[in-house]
Amino acid sequence: MRSYNKRQKYDLGELLREHSHELSQKYRLSFTQERAIEDLTRCRTAEIGGHVLQCTDCGHTEHAYNSCRNRHCPKCQFVKQAQWVDKLKSSLPATRYFHIVFTLPQALHKLFYVNQKSCYSILLNAAIKSVKQVAGSKSGIGAEVGGIAILHTWGQALTYHPHVHMLVPAGGLSEDRMEWIHANKKFFVPVKILSKVFRGILCKHLEKGILKEEIFIHENNTWSGLKDQLYEKSWNVYVKPALAGSEKVLEYLGRYTHRVAISNERITQVTDQKVTFRVKDYRANSIVRNMELPVLEFLRRFLQHILPTGFYKIRYFGYMAQVNVGKLGKQVIAILEQRLLIPEFEGLSAMEVFHTIIGCGKNTCPVCYIGRLIPAHIEIPPS
Repeated sequence: MRSYNKRQKYDLGELLREHSHELSQKYRLSFTQERAIEDLTRCRTAEIGGHVLQCTDCGHTEHAYNSCRNRHCPKCQFVKQAQWVDKLKSSLPATRYFHIVFTLPQALHKLFYVNQKSCYSILLNAAIKSVKQVAGSKSGIGAEVGGIAILHTWGQALTYHPHVHMLVPAGGLSEDRMEWIHANKKFFVPVKILSKVFRGILCKHLEKGILKEEIFIHENNTWSGLKDQLYEKSWNVYVKPALAGSEKVLEYLGRYTHRVAISNERITQVTDQKVTFRVKDYRANSIVRNMELPVLEFLRRFLQHILPTGFYKIRYFGYMAQVNVGKLGKQVIAILEQRLLIPEFEGLSAMEVFHTIIGCGKNTCPVCYIGRLIPAHIEIPPS
């Protein structure tokens, strides 16, 4: 009987297991970080048990260890990402899309890291409000827009870099919601105006939070001094070229939604002292190179990106918001006279989705190639 769980050459969970004691001794870890370490080190091992899969034809059985289901686990996000993107197929307008990136100046990094839950929400809301406000104004297209905003907190080198990726259809609903107003080929709002509005909204909400003592600012700093720093330089909102067609957009979304700070496949070498991993250098035409860090520094950088408990990093807005998608979303699709894409994975289990993605059928038995492997309702208890 073989184990069903395949592994990469190097595993982040195993690294955390080997060095968890050193991490807790050297750094002051939050409860959420400690919980993530515990989950990732136990994922798909006998420690959290599992179940038995049995062939419906020949009776062949296999062990399948349970997943930890932690959203920061690189092994658990692959299927979740595919299911999420697949579910969007039936509600995604078939039009061009803009990819917008909202970044923060370095001066705000410390404030954000200390007040993660409040500040991350402010960042996402400021990005959404600025797009809606400018797009609906005379400077934009005068339309009601919708989209998806996703928070990321890391750069390629695992440094702390909070930013928002946003995908927005290139157009919006008219004031009476009866027509679709198309955006021009470049973008539907002036980027310089959008950057200023984003800065203004973000600073306004940060100030409110600080005055209400919902956001802690270090005693050696003052909001007025920090605010002066933030207004000294222009902020840059980056808009990438538009994408055409739902399939392209879905493929693009898959790269950003359930991604974690580092995947196992990016780790190329591990020694007792060092971890080597691949990074993409965007300043040098996206050249991929290897980067080497001491093991504890590598793990410390990873743990910076563990999100607060209960925080949702994906937000929908406008006609794509969950409360609107049933009515307004369908109206947009009807106005655009598009044909809906049918979700492929609806009704399938996570295991069946995985097999469909890797192209080996719906849990086809590796012995008889006729039957399907299904849960035999035999639980493997935790060791």
